Amino acid sequence: MAQSAAKQVAEHGTQIYFYNNIRTNQVVYSLTRTLNNNTSLAQIPFLGKKTVPARLRKDLWHPLCLIEFPHPSQGLVAYRRLREFRRLHETSYPLSLVTRTDGPHAGKQLLPKKERGKVLMDQKANSIADLAAVLALQKEGWTEEHVRTRQRQMARVEMQKARGKKTWSKKRPQGPPDMGVEGVRVRWTNLLDAEFAENWPEEVVHDGLTRHRYTAALPIVEEEDRIIDEKEKEKERENEREKEKEKVVEKFLPVAMLEEGRRAALQARA
Repeated sequence: MAQSAAKQVAEHGTQIYFYNNIRTNQVVYSLTRTLNNNTSLAQIPFLGKKTVPARLRKDLWHPLCLIEFPHPSQGLVAYRRLREFRRLHETSYPLSLVTRTDGPHAGKQLLPKKERGKVLMDQKANSIADLAAVLALQKEGWTEEHVRTRQRQMARVEMQKARGKKTWSKKRPQGPPDMGVEGVRVRWTNLLDAEFAENWPEEVVHDGLTRHRYTAALPIVEEEDRIIDEKEKEKERENEREKEKEKVVEKFLPVAMLEEGRRAALQARA
């Protein structure tokens, strides 16, 4: 139990799961295979009556894709940027998006509140385009401004140490995350969804994703382990069936031999 918990902590951030509402096209991001009701609902903005559900229904929220990163820091940085881009889509959208396009008031009047909510809830295409943009940013790596900021932070920490002051963990600069997109894999339930983004980094590998009822499939390594375990269990079941057959044969063999003896005696008398 302790080893599995330690493994989960070590791998936290190596996978990002996208879940899509099949009715409204809302999208939530998750660092775990199963959706957490509280953290997922916190990502859904209030856009009017009945735009935020009381709880997430498994029959409505289906897996959209799974992104696998070779290093946890890459996934955590991508997750943070995805949340930031989502907030921009929710708060700084162009007015033309929620303006009437037909009728006498075309281009002059906003859509009714209910229709505006439906338009703003549809974040499927935006989420996929954001993912491609985030991976492109990670491919570029840190800018010169980031490098200079980190150097200033390190110099400030060294100065405080030289003066004998304590450096609290909150003030210590965090190390740069592993950049680049080598080894990044995006697994789609529908590969055509990847076309919502104009460009993808060449190093990113696209693959299919199967569903396990209402959740996404396990990551590749865990999936292979699960298949191996199932094969071993199936072999054990076959061995148990063979043993049961042998026990049945051993149990009824003397009776069968007695029946054969009786038949032979009756035939000899006849």
